[in-house]
Amino acid sequence: MLTLRPNSPLVATIKPSPNHDARSDVGHPDMLVLHYTGMADGGAALERLCAPDSRVSAHYVLFEDGRIVQCVAEARRAWHAGESSWEGESDINSRSIGIEIVNPGHDLGCPDFPAVQIEAVIALCHDIITRHRIRADLVVGHSDAAPHRKRDPGEKFPWRRLYEAGVGLWVEPVEITTDAGLRLGDHGTAVARVQALLGTYGYGVTRSGSFDEFTRHVVVAFQRHFRPALIDGVADRSTIATLERLIIARAAIP
Repeated sequence: MLTLRPNSPLVATIKPSPNHDARSDVGHPDMLVLHYTGMADGGAALERLCAPDSRVSAHYVLFEDGRIVQCVAEARRAWHAGESSWEGESDINSRSIGIEIVNPGHDLGCPDFPAVQIEAVIALCHDIITRHRIRADLVVGHSDAAPHRKRDPGEKFPWRRLYEAGVGLWVEPVEITTDAGLRLGDHGTAVARVQALLGTYGYGVTRSGSFDEFTRHVVVAFQRHFRPALIDGVADRSTIATLERLIIARAAIP
């Protein structure tokens, strides 16, 4: 077995996980996927990510005090994204680097992320995206790539702060109004247009014209990331206009 050596100078500790394999059909990772651990204790989360029978892992685990542990070499495919999709591709593990951020998550109260932890997230992300030339719009949350089953890193994760520090893509959300919007059970060309816009940005949603449960999950994921003031799964004017702004901003990326 090859010795795991840190890929980033920011790594404080190495704790190898056996849960990895070769990347498929990619020269190097071009995505960065951010998670929360969703467990009460960071140490227990790290142990799980390194346990052979768990069948899960991540490249990095980042603790509340800013300490960074590397578990899988960046050249290898860590098993962090699971069943997921982005830009029409389903093997997100092969094209991404995964960072697990220690936070108990929604089921345990969803506490705020400490400032020192977020500064470490920003520093590690900067290091990774610089070395791998990862585009701003390809820094995503687990819930973006797996909206039907994941909520992390959650609406309390400060995506705006990361953007202001040069990590990821963000636009100012459009003001929320009282329009009814499109919602579960609606059908028609307006629904198909929203699905097309979500797909254009990268979300794995089918342009069916039916606002089904999966479409609602995708809208919720988008709102968690880009319009966290109201997360209701309704494609209102604010949500759609924010999405349109985001697509324009992405087109301007060099």
